[in-house]
Amino acid sequence: MKLLKSIVITSVLLTSIANYGQFTDQINSNRPGKSMGAFAVGKKIYQVESGVYYINESHDVRNYDARGFGLDFAARGGFIKEQLEFILEAQFQLDKYSAENFSTGRSGLKQTLFGAKYLFYDPFKKGPAKPNIYSWKANHRMSWKQFIPAISGYVGANYVMKNDYSIPDESVISPKVMLITQHHFGMKWVLVSNIIADKITSNNSSFGSIFTLTRGINEKWSAFVENKAIKGDYYSDGIFTIGATHLLKNHIQVDASISKNIKSTPSLLYGGIGFSWRFDKKHKDIQIKDGKEVKEEKKDKDSKGVKSQEELDKEKAKAEKKARKNKPDGEEEPVPETKKKRLDDLEEETPTPTP
Repeated sequence: MKLLKSIVITSVLLTSIANYGQFTDQINSNRPGKSMGAFAVGKKIYQVESGVYYINESHDVRNYDARGFGLDFAARGGFIKEQLEFILEAQFQLDKYSAENFSTGRSGLKQTLFGAKYLFYDPFKKGPAKPNIYSWKANHRMSWKQFIPAISGYVGANYVMKNDYSIPDESVISPKVMLITQHHFGMKWVLVSNIIADKITSNNSSFGSIFTLTRGINEKWSAFVENKAIKGDYYSDGIFTIGATHLLKNHIQVDASISKNIKSTPSLLYGGIGFSWRFDKKHKDIQIKDGKEVKEEKKDKDSKGVKSQEELDKEKAKAEKKARKNKPDGEEEPVPETKKKRLDDLEEETPTPTP
């Protein structure tokens, strides 16, 4: 009986979560990894993701060393549709560059990027599979549906400023496109993959991929491991990252991570801490039924604000009820004229009983 009760309760909870668009009770952040998740933040949701990091860079061939700090910033917003999200990203760095008999300070924006992401396919839109209340084995059998990922596409534009970190003759504006998938294996494991083509029209064009595997430890903590591969004419590398996140509140998350690459030309070691903050006061749940969005019915009003007949009838009934409630005790309700006439007619028609 307890097993049956647990299955029913779990089914109701999961169904209620799946019936409302992409909005979740807890914040959905891309930090601290470099990959981008497939799901949008949700319509009328605004989110800030930022952090500081320390970096140590050295080059065996060019024989230089650079150490300093940086700031990552991302602003995400959902507009027009639940599946659509706009993203502004920026990275500022301040360091000290040292070579043989030479040392200088550097600072500037290393990255400025604006783009949009759209969710094309959501495997959870129709809700989770219903539990089998008659078979424990059926409920614990591996589901092949979990290998079907959520799929999104991203299109953005890089804006390069001329500073200490820019490459000579690099295009000021260049496109970036990305294919995003997200798998959910059970209740604890999530795999996000990004296939990237960056700065395609620039002399610093590159192709790459990012794979991030996250495991939920409990309701507050999660840990992840990530691999980023870059292949380009100007720069190629492989970077590994490990980190963890902690949920302070449903709309606030803090994180920490450390990264190391596999090369010595240059050698990179960096780590940092950050936070994510969601603003969702203006969000309204979008109800999903049979995999389709259910639009909210609008009241029958014209552009001038004239009330409908239904609203007028309701107000009239409400006013009559209020008048009856405020009537002094003992006062008889007046009988309508038509009713009086009907009573008189009945008295005339009633025959007088004979003794």
